[in-house]
Amino acid sequence: MTTQHTFPPPQEQLDLITKGAAEIIPVDDLTRRIEASIASGTPMRIKAGFDPTAPDLHLGHTVLMRKLRHFQQLGHQVIFLIGDFTALIGDPTGKSQTRKPLTREQIALNAETYQEQVFKILDRDKTEVRYNSEWLGELRYEDTIRLMAQFTLSQMIEREEFHKRFNAEEPIALHELMYPVMQGYDSVALKSDVELGGTDQKFNLMRGRDLQRHFGQQPQIVLTMPIIEGLDGVQKMSKSLNNAIGVTEAPFDMFTKLMQVSDELMWKYYTFLTDLPQSQIDALREQVAAGTLHPMQAKKDLARTITAGFHTAEAAQRAEENWSTQFQKGGVSDDTERITVPKSELGVETEPLSLNVDRLLVTAGLANSMGEARRKRSEKAVRIDEAVILEPRYALVTDPVTLTVRLGKRVKLVTVT
Repeated sequence: MTTQHTFPPPQEQLDLITKGAAEIIPVDDLTRRIEASIASGTPMRIKAGFDPTAPDLHLGHTVLMRKLRHFQQLGHQVIFLIGDFTALIGDPTGKSQTRKPLTREQIALNAETYQEQVFKILDRDKTEVRYNSEWLGELRYEDTIRLMAQFTLSQMIEREEFHKRFNAEEPIALHELMYPVMQGYDSVALKSDVELGGTDQKFNLMRGRDLQRHFGQQPQIVLTMPIIEGLDGVQKMSKSLNNAIGVTEAPFDMFTKLMQVSDELMWKYYTFLTDLPQSQIDALREQVAAGTLHPMQAKKDLARTITAGFHTAEAAQRAEENWSTQFQKGGVSDDTERITVPKSELGVETEPLSLNVDRLLVTAGLANSMGEARRKRSEKAVRIDEAVILEPRYALVTDPVTLTVRLGKRVKLVTVT
């Protein structure tokens, strides 16, 4: 017996589904699909794929997961697809050269870690977890040829990454051309109604529509989400760029990093990293503009909301109190410059965990040379987290950590990662 579901009315669904979306193709079809779902009492099948190419997720990855959560909250069937087979190919999206292939062991380990992290956002009991090796691994060579025959080389070269590399006479491996086709076949195998992806994934997502038509299925709706900037407010969030906030970071570290976000970027984080309705976010922004809500308070509320979502409300509250003690009661002003520095630049040693103070001062731009830094230490002009520093090395308690570094009256907040 088929279970009949009850769903919110179309406009209520659309308000949540379209929040923050960059593009919906075609948007009219989404409305019709929602209405048909309500009429039949059948949930739509919502798919998003993630290749386990790295073991740890950051908040940038969660933008799609949060949109999956929105569909889940509306009663639809969410499919968290782990691309263990496509990871063997390597997604060429955003890459100027061929990805290095991962081993099956690396993929399996990363996939296991992904699942642990994704259920900080999605409801485990209501999420269908699938691996695309289930069907891609079963394709015969003949099947693969027939799939590839649905597309032309000129279509593939239209893809931005391939087009640039072709014009620059840079190598394009043949197996890379297979990636969009394999991702498209995922949509056929899962009979998806909607597929989510970043704006940089649009080419791949559209191939799913092409192949569903070929196999006589109703083409999926494509919904793309923007790629959010990292802490620097310029480049996309990436651990390799040291501007990311990890999903598994400790509450205090997560809260502290979120407080480093600029006032302008804060509103993007409200839209893409919280479940607050857009109307409520717009109202908060109007209050800040009118001067009835201080931007610092709005940022604290954002940091507390996001931190609580990945930990607990109590942990987020403690993180806020500790942050206030360290950065506000210690006399650090709101406009203090914040920088992120990798450990490799600070002579970090692990036994015991410590950094080179002089290199810290030079890297932070507080001293012009190692010699000047040494002189300032001897003059008792250097303080880290309010302690006067005379020794050449400073012990680190946590990794990563944010330090309040002072030389005389000058101060900077340095996050060591």
